[in-house]
Amino acid sequence: MGKFFAENPMAAVIAAGEIGFWVFIAAGLAVRYLLRARRVSAVLLAMVPLVDVVVLVATVLDLSGGGRPGFTHGLAAVYLGFSVVFGPSMVRWADERFAHRFAGGPPPPPKRQGRERARYEWREWGKCLLACGLAAVALLAAIFAIGEPDRVAPLWEWFPRLGTVSAVWLFAGPVWQELFGREEVRP
Repeated sequence: MGKFFAENPMAAVIAAGEIGFWVFIAAGLAVRYLLRARRVSAVLLAMVPLVDVVVLVATVLDLSGGGRPGFTHGLAAVYLGFSVVFGPSMVRWADERFAHRFAGGPPPPPKRQGRERARYEWREWGKCLLACGLAAVALLAAIFAIGEPDRVAPLWEWFPRLGTVSAVWLFAGPVWQELFGREEVRP
């Protein structure tokens, strides 16, 4: 594993970014609910989006320093898009559960069913499209900044992947729910 990261430093940056994302969330919520230090908690939770900035800066520095664009540079763009779009809802999800478990907060909302579940799945798919769009913008920015067609081929390869992710999400999420989702259970 160490050899892989040594040969692919951007993969190490992305892995560290994902770990940092969850460490800052866990630390921020632990400080908020266990230590009751809301200001420190706010600072730690504010660090979550900075993880994205670090991944972005590392990618730009690597490419501007002559790094050959590859799979991991594209992955960094995708990570950035999905983290920006889904990060806030992931923090809310963790906050609800942490508050319930450690601070006597209300239980998380029950699992959605029926039409409510379908609406949720359509919203999540819309967020997927937005995340893919942000990733595509980041990829295009890198492609045009580098400007050398032979060097940027690995980045162009990410566009069909983004399409595949969007299509799979569409069919596994909202379409599946529309076709096979259970009707709402009424008392």
